[in-house]
Amino acid sequence: MKLGTGIGWRPEIADVIEALPGIDWVEAVAENLCTNHLPESLVRLRERGVTVVPHGVSLGLGGADRPDPGRLAALAARAGLLGTPLVTEHIAFVRAGGPLTASPLLEAGHLLPVPRTWDALDVLCENVRIAQDSLPVPLALENIAALISWPDEEMTEGQFLAELVERTGVRLLIDVANLHTNHVNRGEDPATALDELPVEAIAYVHVAGGVEKDGVWHDTHAHPVTRPVLDVLAELRSRVDPPGVLLERDDDFPSAEELAGELSAIRGTLEAAATAPGGGPRRPVRPTEPVARAAGGRGRAAMAQTAVLSALVAGSPVPDGFDHRRLGVQSRALAAKRAGVVAKVAPELPEILGDGYREAFLSYARNRPMSAGYRRDALDFAEQLLIAGHPADAGARRKLTRWWQERAAPRPPRRGARLVQAARTALLGR
Repeated sequence: MKLGTGIGWRPEIADVIEALPGIDWVEAVAENLCTNHLPESLVRLRERGVTVVPHGVSLGLGGADRPDPGRLAALAARAGLLGTPLVTEHIAFVRAGGPLTASPLLEAGHLLPVPRTWDALDVLCENVRIAQDSLPVPLALENIAALISWPDEEMTEGQFLAELVERTGVRLLIDVANLHTNHVNRGEDPATALDELPVEAIAYVHVAGGVEKDGVWHDTHAHPVTRPVLDVLAELRSRVDPPGVLLERDDDFPSAEELAGELSAIRGTLEAAATAPGGGPRRPVRPTEPVARAAGGRGRAAMAQTAVLSALVAGSPVPDGFDHRRLGVQSRALAAKRAGVVAKVAPELPEILGDGYREAFLSYARNRPMSAGYRRDALDFAEQLLIAGHPADAGARRKLTRWWQERAAPRPPRRGARLVQAARTALLGR
């Protein structure tokens, strides 16, 4: 299956993407699409013969729980609606807690790394098989970028991916920007990872931009693609001709000319690497799997992932073996991402709160983990502000109360509702 050169479809640049020359296919975030209706831009692209691939972000196939049937059904419905040749997701966990740990469910709002251990591989492989059985088209999984490393890992990233492919036959979506991120943040050599993973299993490749701050690389998808990332792409191309390569951009969208320039740089990198001398794929000896392992891998994964996520989003103690500084960087990054996404899904909040929005949200998020989606997070944030008697300005407080009532309560709001009353009490008591 040859995809060619593509770009991540986002509503903010839909018109630009339709006008860009040489776009063979696009990738759309699955959760941003309805299961029974496509945006007109995607309809027009499909009518032109442009392939659309849905890219999921919420399954959490690396998590301790088995995949949610409802999420799988929704992804399958989007695949059918798009007539896509494949769907993609991530090797990550995105939530923890719940029944397996008899603790509240925690949502990360972000892709977090799984440990490269045999236990974690067992759980991931079973989850992948469940997903494969539920989807109408093949599945490909993406390697993620990470700020933190798990202690006592038993495999490298390339070995872990190779074992995953061997056991499940799943395809790979290799993100070269994430390989570069892990090189800067975790000291992992991209060339070694490419040597170890089964490049023949690659379905397509992601290329994206980021930025380095204080020695940490942030995979922002909001900055231009850098030369080091293109160098990793060249390393990959020297080993295999990938079926497709896609440029990702999620924020701070540049002009059409800049996007076209980045696509040209990607094409040029691939062409140059194709003609350069290369050694082809090189596969080292597979790691030795222990003869016997204790049962209960899901339970152990659940406890470990809950402890890590609780430290990141709820202020719990850092588990043994983790780098406290790096965990702190990741924690702040998660809170900042929450603040940014909530500002997008509920733009009235920064309008009402003005310059105080970000500080107020980060204070709220410090010890209040997200337990549902971002829209629920926005409502919970507003509720907490009102109960505490904020904002100080009476006019802003009235606007925030009305905003919360219109979204959290029946219409018209019932005066007896407990949360509405709490908001009113906070408002009238100032």
